Parts: sequence; structure tokens; C-alpha cells
Amino acid sequence: LTDVYSSSPALGRYFRSAQVYYSNASATVFYHLEFSVPPSTEGFMENTMNPDFIRNVLRQNIYDED
Repeated sequence: LTDVYSSSPALGRYFRSAQVYYSNASATVFYHLEFSVPPSTEGFMENTMNPDFIRNVLRQNIYDED
């Protein structure tokens, strides 16, 4: 995750860290991403830091590797 987000053209400059947690009982992976965001910029949080957008950066990286 660190490589994916730190090299992202859209999110790389804001990315700070990633932590991954595994649950063997439910075969679930949880991740915590930390970003440093600039002072309030119109639409920044709604667009760039939108959970769907952040998820799609990872999804696109997975598709690109296939």
C-alpha cells in the first residue's frame, strides 16, 4: 500500500503512512491510510479525499499489474 499511494500522481504528495491489519478468523484485511491534507481548499475533501477515489487508486493499481 505504501508504494501504491506514495507513487500515485493524485495522492502521493499527501500520503503519509499505511497500516494493515489481518483478521484470520474472518479472512478480512483492514487498512488505515494516513494523509496530510492542505488547508481548506474548495472541493478537496469531497473529491480528492473521497473514499471512493482513494479506493479506486488501489483498484487501478491492481488492474495495472494484471
